[in-house]
Amino acid sequence: MGARQPSHRAVRPAPRPPPSRNLTLVQLPKAGRPRDEILADLAQLREGDVDWRSGRTFSYVFSGGEDVHDIAREAASMYLSENALNPMAFPSLGQMQADVVDMMSDLLNGGAEAAGFMTSGGTESILCAVKAARERGREERGIDRPQMVLADSAHAAFHKAAHYFGVEVAKIPVRDDWRADVDAMAAAVTDRTVLVVGSAPQYPQGVVDPIPELAAIAADAGANFHTDACMGGLVLPFMEAVGHEVPPWDFRVPGVTSISADLHKLGYTPKGASVIVHRTDALRKYQIFVFDQWLGGFYASSGMMGTKPGAPIAAAWAVLNYLGEDGYVQRTEQTIATARTIMAGVRALPDLALRGEPDAHVLSFGAAEPEQLDVFAVGDALQERKWFLDRQTPPDSLHATVSAGNAPMVDDFLTDLQAAVAQVGARQVDDRSTNYATLE
Repeated sequence: MGARQPSHRAVRPAPRPPPSRNLTLVQLPKAGRPRDEILADLAQLREGDVDWRSGRTFSYVFSGGEDVHDIAREAASMYLSENALNPMAFPSLGQMQADVVDMMSDLLNGGAEAAGFMTSGGTESILCAVKAARERGREERGIDRPQMVLADSAHAAFHKAAHYFGVEVAKIPVRDDWRADVDAMAAAVTDRTVLVVGSAPQYPQGVVDPIPELAAIAADAGANFHTDACMGGLVLPFMEAVGHEVPPWDFRVPGVTSISADLHKLGYTPKGASVIVHRTDALRKYQIFVFDQWLGGFYASSGMMGTKPGAPIAAAWAVLNYLGEDGYVQRTEQTIATARTIMAGVRALPDLALRGEPDAHVLSFGAAEPEQLDVFAVGDALQERKWFLDRQTPPDSLHATVSAGNAPMVDDFLTDLQAAVAQVGARQVDDRSTNYATLE
């Protein structure tokens, strides 16, 4: 493992400012435009976007192959305008959502008692987990000033949820191996703690937190414990199925009350598909919002959204059924082999160091000696070669979520990585910003 850099505790740089807005308003055209002209404009607009199908992108969109794209596109087009807000109007969507949640509950070892919902993505799943913990703490323990305990590697969406729902955050520094510090998190638990969080794996360095120990802390406090498996929920089960050693993280761990898993990451479904699964239906009820004092009649919703697009549900259902266990095992084996090839390639370059010892397909790396190499300059040199990796800090690192789509290009990537390091030398870049954001 590369030495951990002291800049881990450095002050974070200010985020990159949003682009200047065009003060000339775009107006609705008076007359409709020709179809071919509109499609040509769309093709031109996307020319500057990353080409995620090429295997040169390690973030945001993940390719399971053209056959997977095709069936997802066809399923989504069948439900392009349908709304899953009311399954009585669209029972097919209600059935598909139930099927997807059942399949994921089985993968997460939840058994017949587990219950959940589909959401629009990992952030909404996390918001739902925090809201459910707050409501359970209020109803069962009378807590009106709720607190949650998490490592500083936990996803930023937990802080978003805390802001939205009025939950205090006790944020605990990670250990030297980037995993959650069990003793420090235990010491932060109070009689107001409604939620303890662990990640499988966490996003920044790709390591799995000590879930059994953390879940035991939550259980002792009478609090919820959430495993954030948005990154690993469609990888870790298939790694285990083919004999890879996987740290315990799912419902087989006593004390785990809910798990989030993103289908639109390594499940290879189109964007807009995640699940949150609770250990029991009794725990799931705290996620649901119900209001029956409206002139419009009875209202209930499972998550943050009211209108619920049908296309992501149908596409997710189609892709899960199309790939099946064998398809996911095959892609997971490609993914893990590719990730380990990249890790070995990074270790072979003396100027670079992995951040921690990644457990699955998520990894980050930086300079072994930051005074001698600027890894952000390396990232810029890679981007000139049409590779896309996220920047993150502290410490300064390049982040990669590896998928099966990267497998054909891994040798080219390592060749270009070595060339980028040599090209950069001692050059430093002025732009120190890192963006994981939607800004306008």
